[in-house]
Amino acid sequence: MDGHARLVFLGRLEDVAGMAELAVMPGPLEHILATLPPELAIALLDDRVRLALRGELLTHGGGIVLRPGDELAFLPPVSGG
Repeated sequence: MDGHARLVFLGRLEDVAGMAELAVMPGPLEHILATLPPELAIALLDDRVRLALRGELLTHGGGIVLRPGDELAFLPPVSGG
């Protein structure tokens, strides 16, 4: 993917982002989030949002550093019952 990493937005997060995915420069997730519109960054930082890096669900979101070709998916909480 030409040196970029990819953020994937699922569910309502796609609506907030206005797109399903976004190519970003690799680096620490905190730095990447700082370049996003504030409304989107706040939605992605919600404690209920789960993260999947390279297809594997993460147990915590701290210390993530994206490399070229990485895919980080943001999974919002689901409702229903």
